[in-house]
Amino acid sequence: MPSPAPFLRRRHPGLAAALVLIAGMAALTAPSQPLYAQSPASKASDTTAKSKSRSGYAEVKGARFHYEVHGDLASDKKPLLMLHGAFMSGEAMKPLVTPFTASRPVITIDARGHGRTGDIAGTFSYDQLADDAAGVLAALGVKRADVLGYSMGGSTAIAMAVRHPALIDKQIVISGSASLDGWVPEVLEGIATLTPEFFAGTPMERDYKRLSPTPDAFPRLVEAIKHIDTVPFAYSDADLRAIPGKTMIILGDADGLTLDHAVKLFRLRGGSDIATATQGFMTAPPKARLSVLPATSHIGVMAEAATIAAQALPFLDEQAPPMPEGFF
Repeated sequence: MPSPAPFLRRRHPGLAAALVLIAGMAALTAPSQPLYAQSPASKASDTTAKSKSRSGYAEVKGARFHYEVHGDLASDKKPLLMLHGAFMSGEAMKPLVTPFTASRPVITIDARGHGRTGDIAGTFSYDQLADDAAGVLAALGVKRADVLGYSMGGSTAIAMAVRHPALIDKQIVISGSASLDGWVPEVLEGIATLTPEFFAGTPMERDYKRLSPTPDAFPRLVEAIKHIDTVPFAYSDADLRAIPGKTMIILGDADGLTLDHAVKLFRLRGGSDIATATQGFMTAPPKARLSVLPATSHIGVMAEAATIAAQALPFLDEQAPPMPEGFF
């Protein structure tokens, strides 16, 4: 069957944009599709990490949320909470989980309506998703954590930092927005037209049914995602400036998130420091970091796990940027 993409681009550009995102998510969640090639060494480290993993359910305000812990929460290392995107699960974040587990415990959560958490009545909001995740951390006895979120999870990471500043330290926001208008309008227009029937027989629907304790509730998840991506939300400039922890923002140069929004968020979080710009060098870790990955789409970001880890680990470890030799 020929691809409908050319027709959609001509007749329904918004839907075409949304379907590109959805098709990419389906590829990410399909268990038969390897997300990245593993060398023998990485396979060995993955096996070691898996042997130290545990999973379970946390009760939060009458709802049960599936989690997985990679590593030892009793260690002296600050945990990293990892939040997935829409139509994904904690399991689908494996490419990003693996590079971080060598240096710190990593916690993944299946958000409400997703993965092994399954259907939870009601619509979604980012405030609600943030409170859910904070409740899971409390159930696990975590008093303070860093957070990394992708797409829907990136917006949730921002919401957690705004609503739970005593719980969340550093935030890594990957292709996530602080307001609905941070997204390319055509993408939102396309998402608003999605129906459960579009997903019939797709890897995304199959993976949902494989993981979910409520396998027949996929149509409600579609409606919930449409709701969260059509109802305006925005964290104020004052809210964003007041976040105490440091922030790293990562996106592709062809992302569904606009570059303008990412730069605005970077500046609100303390980026574009004039003193550093005028002196030409940086002597201490900055309050905010911005990474724009070249030739990278919203979905393509998830193929850049190694690059993201190489940039994010120094941020989490509070390493000062290196000084080149021969200037002073």
